[in-house]
Amino acid sequence: MNPSENLYDELQARGIIQHVTDAELNSHLSTAPIVVYAGFDPTSDSLHVGNLLALVTLRRFQQAGHHPIAVVGGATGMIGDPSGKSQERQLLTPDLLKKNVAGITQVISRFLDFNGANGAVTLNNFDWFEKFNFIDFLRDVGKHFTVNYMMAKESVRARLEDRDHGISYTEFSYMLLQSYDFQVLNKERNCTLQLGGSDQWGNITAGTELIRRMNAAEGVEAKAVYGLVWPLITKADGTKFGKTESGAVWLTADRTSPYQFYQYFIQTPDQDVMKLLRLFTFLSLDEISKVEQAFLAAPGERLAQVTLARELTTLVHGADECKKVESTSKALFDSGISSLSPETILELLAETPRSVRKKATLADGITLVDLLVGSGLSGSNGAARNDIKGGGVYINNDRIVDVAAKIGPERLIGGKCMVLRKGKKNYHIVVFD
Repeated sequence: MNPSENLYDELQARGIIQHVTDAELNSHLSTAPIVVYAGFDPTSDSLHVGNLLALVTLRRFQQAGHHPIAVVGGATGMIGDPSGKSQERQLLTPDLLKKNVAGITQVISRFLDFNGANGAVTLNNFDWFEKFNFIDFLRDVGKHFTVNYMMAKESVRARLEDRDHGISYTEFSYMLLQSYDFQVLNKERNCTLQLGGSDQWGNITAGTELIRRMNAAEGVEAKAVYGLVWPLITKADGTKFGKTESGAVWLTADRTSPYQFYQYFIQTPDQDVMKLLRLFTFLSLDEISKVEQAFLAAPGERLAQVTLARELTTLVHGADECKKVESTSKALFDSGISSLSPETILELLAETPRSVRKKATLADGITLVDLLVGSGLSGSNGAARNDIKGGGVYINNDRIVDVAAKIGPERLIGGKCMVLRKGKKNYHIVVFD
């Protein structure tokens, strides 16, 4: 497979490139296949959508004929990267770190192809750091950095200016460790490019500098090495991408179900969706342009959001799982909701407000007004009657316009619950126990 002559231009067009260490990277990518790496911090046994751009970008490089390396920080994870953090991370135990490395490695394997001429490699940086003692590391690596150089880096400077938390010597040393990762990969695997988010710029440039200095000290004429960072992704409202009220959106089904994953992206705001399509999907730029034209012509149909959710759910969880999610979503939001089990509804609408009532209260029927007020969907009896008259009230997605309506046990799904809705997006689950 030959390297893509258009990869650099495509990365730029997709908004993936914020900074590169050298403008010659473009010709470097188009001359011959290169080895490229990105690192993953093992703070958990899974990865989340905040790691998605690194995984997707490594995959783009592999599809263009280059050789990707995913480095899991089994050693650096013991310290924690201060970049983008306001206070020091909690240190992990060796057993927990080992568990996290194994889990992350499994996630990475779903994105990269480990076979063929440019098969991917996953490495654990503990394998080369365990051979170092403290004195050897200071002598061989630390001597190449001045404290002045390290303090000038944004990740360090910001923490030094924080009087409440500051930065420990442990985290201050992190830059040396990540720099040495790049040095090892360059020397042993001919890796010439490191990828990362813009908060990694200081660590990446330090790595290119360490390679230059160590090679010069050894009298080795080294090839040029490069760094590339993408912008940190935030939503149009300034909030952090990949976060919900219940926490991070994970890339494994045991942490975030495929349905919840799909729903996170289907709810992407209009002003963000085209950017995310370019960053994360493998649709061509021409295909994305067609989606954008259709989306602008009929924004109410939310074609861009559906495309984004479908592409990413298929990428992360597989085509079969995506079909199940779309089928379930369709049932959940139309009259087919009654065909779902109560367990499925409660799982899929896990973040939806809910209340519990005694099933015996259904014997003589509960007024719809009482349900609306009791659920908080309507602020008063009068407001509930107006909501019903206005045609905006549903039970199990069936509209009810009778203000005197009483709801009996026949409305229960699976004999256990019913779903109230006011308008398009305000849901409440009533569980009858």
